Amino acid sequence: MFKKSLLHTALNTRRIKSLLMGSLLGSALLTAPAFADLAYVSNEKDNTLSVIDLNTLEVKETIEVGQRPRGIIFSKDYSKLYICASDDDTVQIMDVATGEIIDTLPSGEDPEQFSLAPNDRHLYIANEDDALVTIVDTKDSTVLAQIDVGVEPEGMAVSPNGKIAVNTSETTSMLHWIDTETYELYDNTQVDQRPRHVEFNKDGSLLWASSEIGGTVVVIDTSNREILKKLNFEIKGIHPDRIQPVGVKLTDDGQYAFVALGPANHVAVVDAKNYEVVDYLLVGRRVWHMDFSADQSKLLTTNGISGDVSVIDINKMKVIKSIKVGRYPWGVAVLPADKISSAQAER
Repeated sequence: MFKKSLLHTALNTRRIKSLLMGSLLGSALLTAPAFADLAYVSNEKDNTLSVIDLNTLEVKETIEVGQRPRGIIFSKDYSKLYICASDDDTVQIMDVATGEIIDTLPSGEDPEQFSLAPNDRHLYIANEDDALVTIVDTKDSTVLAQIDVGVEPEGMAVSPNGKIAVNTSETTSMLHWIDTETYELYDNTQVDQRPRHVEFNKDGSLLWASSEIGGTVVVIDTSNREILKKLNFEIKGIHPDRIQPVGVKLTDDGQYAFVALGPANHVAVVDAKNYEVVDYLLVGRRVWHMDFSADQSKLLTTNGISGDVSVIDINKMKVIKSIKVGRYPWGVAVLPADKISSAQAER
């Protein structure tokens, strides 16, 4: 009951901030183009991207891409979308304005997840089959380094200041800490079985890491790599073996962490200040990865088995819609409305 009260208090604060922001920006919105945020979703069985209009909450376009697209990420100016075409052993570059693939990058075998450094140039790619992290310069398509890590690397994140890269190795059950200046692995952190995803908070002081089979999420102090907290999850009526944390997203204000719990078909809502689970939200089947709308009023989840995307209203902490996409949606990345060109909006 106390946890629910805290959640409601925090939600009311967020609603007031949203109303104030809407009032301040009202006149600007009257003159702004009527574009909406667009969510790009990778469908790994269909070799496509579904593009969702976040105003209408409907798929407005389907784009053919390479084989088994999984991780997707925008360039910092949102002009390009990088796509892990895992079965093509390459990273594709899509021109966001035209929706066309304009180039590919060397990636190593079976790229799955990646992270783009703050310099908008260096792409850190996890190569699951080769036990490597490949670092590629996106400007001239050169491989800067390949770093040996544990078995079956998957998760990948670069710190906000660009100084640290962290990779997860599923079979080794470790996080690998990489110095981005020397491209050297300088530390390892043992975590629970099958770590899938890592996520820095906004200032880079904390790292959240999920362990799928271990059923846990750890929060790590990045200054000394010490584990501050281990989170466990329990959902009434669901067997513990089905609670498998994968994707993690953190709000910029430091209030919430959202954890996708895989075949448990729920997203855990965590108070990111005291690390208490305050709610579980029912979504589609085998929830995998997530992304926020530009203003962080919505959270989108990819649900692989049910082939849909759940839309969560964060102010209400409620799922407001399920959107059918392609087969086995995997990754999702949101393009803000103010980054959309007129040519793209008319496609």
